[in-house]
Amino acid sequence: MDKTANIYIAGHRGMVGSAIHRKLQAEGYRHFVLRDSRELDLRNQSEVEEFFRREQPEYVFLAAAKVGGILANNTYRADFLYDNLLIEANVIHAAWQHRVRKLMFLGSSCIYPKLAPQPLKEEYLLTGLLEPTNEPYAIAKIAGIKLCDAYRAQHGCSFISVMPTNLYGPNDNYHPENSHVLPALIRKFHEAKRTAAEAVTLWGTGTPLREFLHVDDLADACFFLMQHYDEPGLVNIGTGEDLPILELAKIVQGVVGFNGEIRHDLSKPDGTPRKLMDVSKLHAMGWKARIDLEAGIRAVYEDFCRNPIHA
Repeated sequence: MDKTANIYIAGHRGMVGSAIHRKLQAEGYRHFVLRDSRELDLRNQSEVEEFFRREQPEYVFLAAAKVGGILANNTYRADFLYDNLLIEANVIHAAWQHRVRKLMFLGSSCIYPKLAPQPLKEEYLLTGLLEPTNEPYAIAKIAGIKLCDAYRAQHGCSFISVMPTNLYGPNDNYHPENSHVLPALIRKFHEAKRTAAEAVTLWGTGTPLREFLHVDDLADACFFLMQHYDEPGLVNIGTGEDLPILELAKIVQGVVGFNGEIRHDLSKPDGTPRKLMDVSKLHAMGWKARIDLEAGIRAVYEDFCRNPIHA
């Protein structure tokens, strides 16, 4: 990417978008055209069209989305499908209209079938039924992948799609009800230490396996792929390694410094036994994750404690 090019990061205030912004700044990029959701409603086609006409971005990272946990996904099913379809359709269409040189669309590992073999290979897309609780969000993300491929096939656009695994990092969501497992554990252990609780309770047995990628590694991979990848389909981004939730909890416990017990509520479900991305395609291109999980969690917890909204 040309260092003088205009770059638009849709969703630059979120965890993923802000990490991409930090990475590009570290690489010497300075020409950003940025708008938050109060300044630009990506669901409004005329607003998006006017923004692209006026600012003429040359590279686009499409990290904006309506996101939430299982409860939100399952409760606001129409919102998650409608909003995300509009966001990606408006941005991708405007990028074609205004001759954007390259666009990256960021999806989610939930696009894969619920019962797909592990680890999850890119070719497993659309080979089975989706997890019902987040099906609307997954369908929207699948539509985004297919939009990129369709504009590439019909118009010759350099539009690519990447699918990150479970992410953590600065600007994560620590809401007690809507957060994902790692930030939820950080908050649980932090609160338990603060209140001198005897124990922290985990849902289920703690045996399900999960993969976690620091968002700064994701940003590094996105920058790498914008330089080196230009094909239809999608690329998984992850570490290629997973661990049991109980082991993850013990790492968080050690980082936080909580000395109590870990207990299990066996009345609660375990969820999917394993969810691991196959990253052989990305490794073959020459990119691998670098941030160690415990070191990453330690840095994230320090950031959590510095932020009074979280702590």
